[in-house]
Amino acid sequence: MLKMEGISYSYHKNRPVITDLDLEIEAGKITAIAGPNGCGKSTVLKLASRLLKPQTGEIFIGEKNISHMSKRAVAREVSMLFQNSQIPDMTAQRVVMAARYPYQSSFAGYTKEEEEMSECAMELTGCKEFRHKNMAELSGGERQRVFLSMIYNQDTPLILLDEPTTYLDIHVTYEIMELIRNLNKNRKKTIVMVLHDLNLALQYSDSLVLMNHGSIYNIHTPDDDRILESIKSLFGIEVRNFRDNQNSFYCFAQN
Repeated sequence: MLKMEGISYSYHKNRPVITDLDLEIEAGKITAIAGPNGCGKSTVLKLASRLLKPQTGEIFIGEKNISHMSKRAVAREVSMLFQNSQIPDMTAQRVVMAARYPYQSSFAGYTKEEEEMSECAMELTGCKEFRHKNMAELSGGERQRVFLSMIYNQDTPLILLDEPTTYLDIHVTYEIMELIRNLNKNRKKTIVMVLHDLNLALQYSDSLVLMNHGSIYNIHTPDDDRILESIKSLFGIEVRNFRDNQNSFYCFAQN
């Protein structure tokens, strides 16, 4: 689905953030990216969405090289939710409907089908009850539901999420993570998300990419016992996995 080959990127000359990075994301899976602050996690997402252009290397979505695609064409393939999304001065409903822009001609309004898709997106993400409220009036959890509804409505095969649960309380955090899982399982979306919370990363991902100093440190599936040693080595914390019949629970402690 997503392939990055030999990617390097610097925000400032002689201070590389990403160095000769190779990464392949499997279609139809949830991939979490974790690592220390400043290791390049969010930069990877910005490069994959073509918000940033790599200094070296190529990025492919399927067989398509995104450097050869128009912005509108990229927006039909990949959608991204930023960590600190600006709060637009518009209603929740208008935000959700704006996600249809990659599919519209310059002067066309919304079709009946697009209006119905927007309604469906708000229904599935629990936004309909506050659809007519301005985004500034909503709580953090409500706004995040709207942004996920917008992503849902953009209807791209690849979804990139940068810290989707930042500043949310624990109850809302798990509600948002379940919505993300629903996008993957029921809508067959490929999802790549940056997470600081390793518990969430281990519970909700099919694959965990660990980064350090702009490179891939290791990649594991959550059921790979070696993942605990990789986390210990990278973060300097002990991890223990407790299992019952259905779930895994992780306990973290500093060395």
